[in-house]
Amino acid sequence: MEQSDKRGHFARSADWTYPPTLERSDGYRRKRLGWEIAIVLLVSVGQSAIYSVVSFVRAATRAPISQQQTQLNPSRSAEPLWDAIYQFLDIFFSLALVALAVYLLWEPANNALRRIGLDFRRFGTDLTRGVLLVVLIGAPGIGVYAIGRAIGQSIAVIPAPLDSSWWVIALLILAALRAGLTEEVIFLGFLFDRLRRLGWSWTWIIVSTALLRGSYHLYQGWPSALGNVVMGLVFGWCYKRWGRVMPLVIAHTIIDIVAFVGYPLAAAWWPGIFAPTPAPSPTS
Repeated sequence: MEQSDKRGHFARSADWTYPPTLERSDGYRRKRLGWEIAIVLLVSVGQSAIYSVVSFVRAATRAPISQQQTQLNPSRSAEPLWDAIYQFLDIFFSLALVALAVYLLWEPANNALRRIGLDFRRFGTDLTRGVLLVVLIGAPGIGVYAIGRAIGQSIAVIPAPLDSSWWVIALLILAALRAGLTEEVIFLGFLFDRLRRLGWSWTWIIVSTALLRGSYHLYQGWPSALGNVVMGLVFGWCYKRWGRVMPLVIAHTIIDIVAFVGYPLAAAWWPGIFAPTPAPSPTS
């Protein structure tokens, strides 16, 4: 049951308490947490953010942004069966990084999944909140991309085709779930806990993780990155207030399912906005 804290906030579930801040004198544990944060980021969302920034810089120094393309869930093999196997393995190993973050959060007699609210005890409430966030974030997100394309500042996003094999939609749904778990568990569940223990204020935690989330999506162009910063601010505020990552995972997964599965339909219905402009021939 949710309860009010001393400051009048509608705080997290009964399993949750604000992560304790380490004392300044506890240099060893603070240094260890710093290295832990760096390593987790370098093998997960931080690595992807660096590649995204480099990709955007490369795109900005080449042809006009509006003439360039990036692909969602690109094929890993020309043979459909092997492509499915590679895609599944990619999802599996990405989820292993989520498991690593949860493992590092685990403490004796303190279930990490319950502590960050990644369980099904309040699934009805979590689902309702998740759907409301989809309405709040998802629809404006489509508008941001459309505006970015209209002003020539968003890179054309090419969706995976839906008609290549019967298992494609199932893999796209798994990919959406992978994205929801990876971003929300690491950006919110893991980083919020670790940065709070290092003494960061809630404002700096929410803002810094939102900026990291935006850089993670910069490969799509700065309008999409800005939209994801706003999403990070909203999700960060909701996580601090609710104390549960599950509604945010639900919302993110639904948004990505719509993007991965619904985008090809939007490209067919509104090709002037969503269909990519043919990319220029590469030059040496």
